[in-house]
Amino acid sequence: MAIETQIWDAADYLKTPADIAAYLDASLEDGTAEDIRTALGTIARARGMTALARETGLTREALYKALGEQGNPTLDTLLKVTKALGVRLAIAA
Repeated sequence: MAIETQIWDAADYLKTPADIAAYLDASLEDGTAEDIRTALGTIARARGMTALARETGLTREALYKALGEQGNPTLDTLLKVTKALGVRLAIAA
């Protein structure tokens, strides 16, 4: 009997602001810049790129480019996205 598998996408499970904050926090804790960018991209897809574009004032294309696999978001983009997502970045000792 063949095993059936499905692609797992974290975006399918990010339903609440608490889910989003926990997911992003885990990425920030030990992640690389690429991990954090990927997490933000996943969260953006979960929320909907069109809605996020409207809330940030950026185009969908700019969001896809900045948060995509080869992206490198600017600090300005990062701040706009986190604000629109209702989360904030924090530094703690």
